[in-house]
Amino acid sequence: MATRAISRWPEHLVSSAGTANPPKLEPISRAAFSDLEWSIVAMAESDRVASLREPNRFWAVVGVLFGLRPANRLANDRLEALRRTAVLTWRERSIIPQTEVEAFLRAGFSPAQLELLQDTIVELRGQRTPRGKR
Repeated sequence: MATRAISRWPEHLVSSAGTANPPKLEPISRAAFSDLEWSIVAMAESDRVASLREPNRFWAVVGVLFGLRPANRLANDRLEALRRTAVLTWRERSIIPQTEVEAFLRAGFSPAQLELLQDTIVELRGQRTPRGKR
């Protein structure tokens, strides 16, 4: 079966000389994080999963009595979403809850960045010596 040549290119794809101008494809952007974002990921390594929970009244009273402070949330919602996802990746070693993935994506991060974050943390976790086995 033979194919027929396109007899007429759409107007926006034709130069003034009448020759075809195929559209230029944008390069696929590589997933990356800024230095600030990587520092948030590094700090998240020392955070516990409990730092992601909102303290209830009981724990607020216990904190006051024993001088315990809740983990500081980041003022920037985008960076807080990154921190939460990084903490779960560092600590849980399993699938991140869908609600956290959605929050990460709503914060403006891409699925490629999520994959980069997880791959990097898994790689770094493999390079770390477990405590007590140094």
